[in-house]
Amino acid sequence: MPHKAEFPDIGDLVVCTVQNVKNFGAFVSLDEYGGKEGFIHVRDVATGWVKYIRDHVREGQKIVCKVLGVDTEKGHIDLSLKQVNDHQRREQIQEWKNEKKAEKLLEIVGTKIGKTLDVAYDEVGEKLVEEFGTLYSAFEEGAINPNALKDLGLDKKWLGAFLEVSKENIQLPSVMIDGMIEASVPGPDGVDHLKSALVLGLKSEEGGVNLHYVGAPRYRITVNAEDYKLAEDEMKSAVKRISTAVEKAGGTVTFKRKEEK
Repeated sequence: MPHKAEFPDIGDLVVCTVQNVKNFGAFVSLDEYGGKEGFIHVRDVATGWVKYIRDHVREGQKIVCKVLGVDTEKGHIDLSLKQVNDHQRREQIQEWKNEKKAEKLLEIVGTKIGKTLDVAYDEVGEKLVEEFGTLYSAFEEGAINPNALKDLGLDKKWLGAFLEVSKENIQLPSVMIDGMIEASVPGPDGVDHLKSALVLGLKSEEGGVNLHYVGAPRYRITVNAEDYKLAEDEMKSAVKRISTAVEKAGGTVTFKRKEEK
């Protein structure tokens, strides 16, 4: 990608494509660095003794490696596959996919105002990466909080096109949590009081609270939010509103959060 340095740094995690597998190791190309060649010695392919290297890597495979050494004069990059765990691999692959998507989106932004992708990187891309860490993060910010980009002093044409593309193409991250409420209110008007209490639970400033009837007196409550902290806070507020109204009417409420798997 145009904004990447020419070579990675030692310790970086890099996305690679396996090109050629030998008994002594595997040659790969670094996807994020213009296809530069890297090498994984057989001792760095997996922990323990590697009897058949192709049991671990094969031509055409997409892998994530850790950079062990870089010789910029010779263009030689030593890599390790065994020092990358599954969590790191998933995160790095997702970041790589996000940046590829972001680059396509930046190309669309440039097209809207008659500029090439290279010009787009020169005029706004580099600045956005410097400010937000990655280009994809900048697009996410454009979708979530447009004012954050307005403060960067970008040219109005670039800003307008960037925010438009962000809004049209970025699906904001969200999480969902749920729990079970058991609520009842005695008396001839009990059902009406209970309905009013449940409606209060739905009245969230942030939105995203939903109630689903399971079977008297049980109701499933779900909350969608940007992250778990916001979701948990919203859940507590909704349950508190319901509980206060039900207890005020002389009823009882119990609540249990569903454990995450």
